Amino acid sequence: MKKILAFCACIIAFTACTQFSSEYKRTKLENDSLKLQIKKSEVEMDEMLSILSAVEDDLQSIREAEDFLTIQKDSEFSVSKREQIKNNMSLITETLKKNKQQLAELQEKLNASGLKYSSLQKTIDRLTKDLNEKSELIVKLQSEMGQKDEEIKQLTQQVEGLNADVHILEEVNMSQNDRLNEQEQTLNTVFYCFGTKKELKEQNILTGGGLFSKSKTLERDFNKEYFMAIDKRQVTAIPLYSSKAKIKTNHPENSYGFYKDPDGNLTLEIKDTTKFWSLSKYLVIEVG
Repeated sequence: MKKILAFCACIIAFTACTQFSSEYKRTKLENDSLKLQIKKSEVEMDEMLSILSAVEDDLQSIREAEDFLTIQKDSEFSVSKREQIKNNMSLITETLKKNKQQLAELQEKLNASGLKYSSLQKTIDRLTKDLNEKSELIVKLQSEMGQKDEEIKQLTQQVEGLNADVHILEEVNMSQNDRLNEQEQTLNTVFYCFGTKKELKEQNILTGGGLFSKSKTLERDFNKEYFMAIDKRQVTAIPLYSSKAKIKTNHPENSYGFYKDPDGNLTLEIKDTTKFWSLSKYLVIEVG
């Protein structure tokens, strides 16, 4: 009887050990599986948080750039500065596009994982909203910059047209000034000559002057090349290099005078140029 009881006890003990060993293995496998699942979840969470952090950093950079663009968009820029702003807007647009794609992939991962993290979902929703708002703002700024570029283009064309008109007017004005100067020069150009009676007669400037006739001045065709042209506004004294001189043309007497230099040579001094040349544009002086 004792042997039978001992044998039964051994069988029971063996069966219990076997059952314990199977339960242990099953529990251990479940535990290992849970650990792997937790590890995988931790890796996925780290990846999600890393993506969120990168998106947050990009958004902060975009906010800073947005402040600058918003402040500066109404300022006057050179062509190179405007191109730089356009390039910055393009970079921001690309960054927003990349961030939207990252958040979309992150949402897919979160959905596929089966994890329920309300705070994480709220963060994704908030960032998605911010990205959409920034995208709309950049589109608006690009539109405003485009309108401003068009306005600048139109104003530039107007300025170029005005410059062309001004250039034409300047040319017309210069031409008119040239004509006025020529006319004024012509009006103020007078002629004089001096010489002995013989020299003046040889040039047909003096004619006649016989025993019973008075000599005449500039009666027939005379040699105009013998005369010197001067501007009556500038010339008020004419050296004659002679101690004797007599004006043969008609000029008011009180508008001129003669004076001698230390060598005794005479110089004609015109005291009133307007009055002196009022009767004739030609001056003939007989010397010697």
